[in-house]
Amino acid sequence: MEIDSQALTTCDVSQDGGAISLGFVDTIGNPATIRLSLDQAGALLMTLPGLIDRALQTRFGDQSLRYAYPLASWVIEQSSNATQCIVTLRTADGFSVCFSIPLQRQIELGEALAAQLAPKMTHHAN
Repeated sequence: MEIDSQALTTCDVSQDGGAISLGFVDTIGNPATIRLSLDQAGALLMTLPGLIDRALQTRFGDQSLRYAYPLASWVIEQSSNATQCIVTLRTADGFSVCFSIPLQRQIELGEALAAQLAPKMTHHAN
């Protein structure tokens, strides 16, 4: 069955936290709901960013396009695993995503960010 959605109407979490529900209205005005287990919702979350990028690239014929979210704030926390930290990135409208980062990746990320901030120097021969 294929349903074309006109509008997302509700988003909810089941009482036990094991599933989410997405309510929408189809193109002829009929309400519908899709329920996804927590695992299915996680898989969908991992799939959507790539699909959105591909849709933009296809629509505009530009493979360099990315759907970028404006970063408003970030938090770094220690994970229960001492070799990792958790980085949460947030937008002003409340969207957030968390990443667990092993120590070696933390070092690489810090170095990459520092390199981007370093003034671009040109060397001139005398």
